[in-house]
Amino acid sequence: MDSLGNVVFKEREIENERLELTDKEANYILGPNLTLKNCTLVLKVSARRLSLKQPRFIDCTFEVKQELNNFQSWVAASLKGCRFKGRLSGCDFGLWPEYMSLPWYQHGSIEDCDFSEARLDGCRIMGCDPSTIRFPRWPCFTILDPIGRARELNSVEWPGGYRPVIVEGPYRDPPCTRAVTLYASALARRRETTEEAFREVVEQFDCIIY
Repeated sequence: MDSLGNVVFKEREIENERLELTDKEANYILGPNLTLKNCTLVLKVSARRLSLKQPRFIDCTFEVKQELNNFQSWVAASLKGCRFKGRLSGCDFGLWPEYMSLPWYQHGSIEDCDFSEARLDGCRIMGCDPSTIRFPRWPCFTILDPIGRARELNSVEWPGGYRPVIVEGPYRDPPCTRAVTLYASALARRRETTEEAFREVVEQFDCIIY
């Protein structure tokens, strides 16, 4: 750790190691020019303590020990064959070059990744093919091609006045959104309704994995 509290991994390849990013006083910076293969990364820090600058993760496992909230920097990483465990909310993965003009945001990708042991809420796949990805099952559910199916999805009444896709206004979903995963239990609490009410609607659509 340097005098500013930064722990930097860059300009190297790391293979078959376990990295514990758990110091709450540290700022962890991964990249640029960093490749990790067959590594396990234990994450127990807040989103503001973690920064990705175009690292490449190949066949890595991420053990998220503290819920990771609103972490968009995954779109600055290349993820192939990786597994995720733990709770992630408001996180984006894949290619979203419009998110920021910094160079490492122009090369994000995700393929062959497994979220089946994770709990995702409001997490999106951007600009990449979600067909190679394993998503968590109910009470999580994943809407595929939400922008393309927006009219259909918004044509029915969802519990608590929820709208699964927003295509207009300042809070609209970006056009590059390819999939979004939601957690029915949290949605039900926020909308003061039940998981079962959401499931009744989810079951009507062939573009939803649950």
